[in-house]
Amino acid sequence: MANGQANGQWYPPEWPDRIRALAAGTLTPVTPKRAATVMLLRDSGTTGSGPAVHMLRRRTSMAFAGGAYAYPGGGVDPRDDDRAIGWAGPTRAWWADRLGVDEAGAQAIVCAAVRETYEEAGVLLAGPTGDSVVGDTTGADWEADRAALVDRELSFAEFLDRRGLVLRSDLLGAWARWITPEFESRRYDTWFFVAALPEGQRTRNASTEADRTVWITPAEATAGYDRGELLMMPPTVATLRGLAACGTAAEALASAPGRDMTPVLARARLSGDEVVLSWPGHDEFTKHVPSTHTASAPTPSEPTPSDPTGGASA
Repeated sequence: MANGQANGQWYPPEWPDRIRALAAGTLTPVTPKRAATVMLLRDSGTTGSGPAVHMLRRRTSMAFAGGAYAYPGGGVDPRDDDRAIGWAGPTRAWWADRLGVDEAGAQAIVCAAVRETYEEAGVLLAGPTGDSVVGDTTGADWEADRAALVDRELSFAEFLDRRGLVLRSDLLGAWARWITPEFESRRYDTWFFVAALPEGQRTRNASTEADRTVWITPAEATAGYDRGELLMMPPTVATLRGLAACGTAAEALASAPGRDMTPVLARARLSGDEVVLSWPGHDEFTKHVPSTHTASAPTPSEPTPSDPTGGASA
């Protein structure tokens, strides 16, 4: 446990050995895959509690972060940088500068954010025009298209073209960037975004990777983590703590352009018989692991937010 304090930090038992192997030069880091995740927000209606965020709990059977609470998201589809995609909002060049990548990479990452949100939460940040957004997306025909996207039978560009829609990049705000530690076997270079739930749409658990979803305020979520009741990875906790300072979803989106997008990458070093694991700028996640330590992930409990299902989520 970090600093001897129990919490819900996800911590696989194989990490110490992998860290030592990396330090010894016997472990070659895996190249991280590009990914995007979106913190969907809606005003909680409670003064001083800030916006509620849509979170899903990963199935315990998942190889990566099983049982942990996270946001809708996933890896970039190689077709996400298709230049034929309908686009509205800031230019690709603007996004490239904001995200620290080239223009093709910027489009791929923004597309991944919008596509994965639709695939996993049923929420689509797109509209017929650059100043409109679709309404209810729960019909059978929408579900057929969503399933085709999940199965990669349909590219996102093809989906938008078929529907006569343009991606609303202006509905997203870039919030943070975290890279999975070099000693992890599954690595992701992940851009975190914020977006307000569009009027007329509702979230649902459309992901095969999650066993439940919740609408919960950042304060409630981090309190559950601090008590060791909710299992989360450091990037999730850090982004929640940042959101807690925002009074509304609109405030979060307005503050996004000023957020630091410098990538956060965990560092591991050997100090005597200890492995010291730290995330620059986030001291709360520092861990000192003795050589005889056998780590185990804490058992997450059910969250008890004021509206655990959001009135719509499973």
